Amino acid sequence: MAEEMKTGRRDFMKTAFCATCGTLLFPWECARAEGHFSSTDPHVKEAYFYKRLGNKTVRCNTCPHECVILPGSRGRCRTKVNIGGKLFSISYGNPCVVHVDPIEKKPLLHFYPGSNAFSLAVAGCNFCCLNCQNWEISQTSPDKTRNYNLPPDEVIQRALQYKCRGIAYTYSEATTFYEYMVDISARAKDAAIKNIWVSAAYINQPALNRLCDVIDAASVNLKSFSDKIYQDLSGGHLEPVLETFKTLHRRGVWMEIINLVIPTYTDNMEMIKKMCGWIVENLGPEYPLHFSRFFPQYKLVHLPPTPVEVLEQAKDVALKQGLNHVYIGNVPGGCDKTVCPGCKRTVIQRRGYTLLENHVEHGKCKFCGTAISGRWD
Repeated sequence: MAEEMKTGRRDFMKTAFCATCGTLLFPWECARAEGHFSSTDPHVKEAYFYKRLGNKTVRCNTCPHECVILPGSRGRCRTKVNIGGKLFSISYGNPCVVHVDPIEKKPLLHFYPGSNAFSLAVAGCNFCCLNCQNWEISQTSPDKTRNYNLPPDEVIQRALQYKCRGIAYTYSEATTFYEYMVDISARAKDAAIKNIWVSAAYINQPALNRLCDVIDAASVNLKSFSDKIYQDLSGGHLEPVLETFKTLHRRGVWMEIINLVIPTYTDNMEMIKKMCGWIVENLGPEYPLHFSRFFPQYKLVHLPPTPVEVLEQAKDVALKQGLNHVYIGNVPGGCDKTVCPGCKRTVIQRRGYTLLENHVEHGKCKFCGTAISGRWD
């Protein structure tokens, strides 16, 4: 049985949103009172996936945790609340972070490069990663953050106002504000705006399939290729994430895979080799793989940063396993070049998040005509 997860109040005025997310677009517009919820609240919406179990108890079916929740209690993501025997999301239209970001920051390097994404996050997460860099918003709930009042229709207006090619659901775990994300995405699709799901991809298949109807791209964090490490590091399991990858591939959603290489946790080259082999066999060689450098964060401050040589070794392993596009993240220059798998010439040149050159024309290398996987203008 899932019990209500409680955290102490934190002074969110001093959190490092600017360091991780950029500049705020407009002033704080509303704040939620803590702990009191009504189904008539505009920021409360009935969950799309749950089952009533009797005695006003419910089971959430959005993610594989499948929390069983008593009246008045929440699931472990802190965003799903049992109100009178029905399950409601309290993360609807109340993001705590809203910015315009380059798409390369998601990171997506093969998805309309040089474009901007209207990025938003609501507090909460269905994982408890020891290394979380945004723990101030992921490890709390929407009633404990200062929030914007931003219903779906206004998100679309803002995205158009700021000339954004896409909307990114990011920074916290987007699956925990599932209803809000799906409703925005449906409206964005009608407005020819792309939808980007930035996620650890811990989601049940029915919810994922509904999401795949409206999203265009996914930036997915593959925490490890060991179920034990998944449990120790994040509090989840590997298999549901692998099923997510297969579904995204089958449904035609563009994806890029991020693997944070953490010393003593995920820096084993044999495990990395096995992971890359699985990707090639089950998804193909086309999806980019990003090996991201770890820096001491949250509950892993005792570990050193990942040596750059380890990341380069991981990249070499991935290329030898047959992946076409491998990048090193959180390292200067590690993502600056996209190389054609045919002629080996640089087809995209970046400096940080800035696009300098793009020699991909109609999805092909301008120099030799080899197809470059991704989504292009």
